[in-house]
Amino acid sequence: MSPTRRTLLAGSAAAATLAGLPAAAAQASPSSRRKKPTIVLVHGAFADASGWEGVARILQRDGYRVLAPANPLRSVAGDAAYLGSVLATLSGPLVLVGHSYGGVVITNAAVGNPNVKALVYVAAFAPDKGETVQGLQLKYPGTKLGEPSLDFRPYPGSIDGYVKPEFFREVFAADLPKAATDFMAAAQRPGDVHTLGEPSGPPAWKTIPSAYLVARNDNLIPAAAQRFMARRARARVTEVDASHVAMISQPRVTAALIKEIA
Repeated sequence: MSPTRRTLLAGSAAAATLAGLPAAAAQASPSSRRKKPTIVLVHGAFADASGWEGVARILQRDGYRVLAPANPLRSVAGDAAYLGSVLATLSGPLVLVGHSYGGVVITNAAVGNPNVKALVYVAAFAPDKGETVQGLQLKYPGTKLGEPSLDFRPYPGSIDGYVKPEFFREVFAADLPKAATDFMAAAQRPGDVHTLGEPSGPPAWKTIPSAYLVARNDNLIPAAAQRFMARRARARVTEVDASHVAMISQPRVTAALIKEIA
């Protein structure tokens, strides 16, 4: 190192010390000083926020603030409005991550929020304006979720859909142990059946950068449909040999994709 460069570095370090800052901070690159975004993890139907546990632990260990709010699973517009109200309480840059139907919710909730800097879809629906969950699910052959595999239970004003326990593992989480999927089936949160046919609004992925984790062995959203949606959104794509719950069976791959775009 030249004497001139040593003098400049020493001067900057001394100035930082006088200003009450560590010398290392003065020499840190702008990217290392940049605030990490908050990662918001949004679950889909037949699941809850606990499905993000493995991913959240990795992200938290690496210094990210993580929030995994409950998704009401009542209507596309209502669920997006609820998530939007949560996002409105958060400051700084945000990365929204949606699994399955959670992708519909982040697609709508991110619109008009300047803090949302990126979207990540994990085996998720990424609809365009006017599209529906059912339409995208059936766009390509291969889904094993249909009326024979569902239980319907009325609640005041509407009807909830559940995956029948005997179909749950094959449809939802074929690469997880049966003991785990037996409990997941028993504890699943149902989705209002009307969300299947409710049109989505203008999509945030048209203006916000996105990434997509394609689950090749998904029996709920066929991989071909996932690739179609990812390609249309011009998303950064990673593929993994996983069931529909790729974030549970492949948490490291999922977290790596989130960190890459974050």
